[in-house]
Amino acid sequence: MAMNVGSGSEDGEVMVDINTTPLIDVMLVLLIMFIITIPIQTHAVKMNMPTPNNAAPPPKPPQIVRIDVDFDGTVGWSTGDSSEVIQAGDRASIESHLAAVAAQADQPEVHLRPNKLVTYKYVAMIMATAQRLGVTKIGIVGNEQFL
Repeated sequence: MAMNVGSGSEDGEVMVDINTTPLIDVMLVLLIMFIITIPIQTHAVKMNMPTPNNAAPPPKPPQIVRIDVDFDGTVGWSTGDSSEVIQAGDRASIESHLAAVAAQADQPEVHLRPNKLVTYKYVAMIMATAQRLGVTKIGIVGNEQFL
């Protein structure tokens, strides 16, 4: 019983089977290198917590100047202790009030509260005048009425 190792007529044929041993060796080396190079994961959450501030709180709440603009352009000027009504188109009076606010060293907050029906030119005039005179703390309040 002899074993047929090969015949002489098959010597010229191309071998179609791939040798997978070197491929497996290369893949194992790459897998080991990948596992080694993975950084160690920490399970801690890094948080930047605020540092405690031992400074004293502000001694007094900021002063607030409230400017109400009515539907016809009439301006209501009120501070914490006084209030005044300025007629529509009286730009000089508005400028004098805003200049007094801008001249203060610690400027009060100016809350501009326009009516829902007011023409934009009255509100724009007050904001432009405040900007030109140097009022820095101005904001529009009551925006929820425009939704």
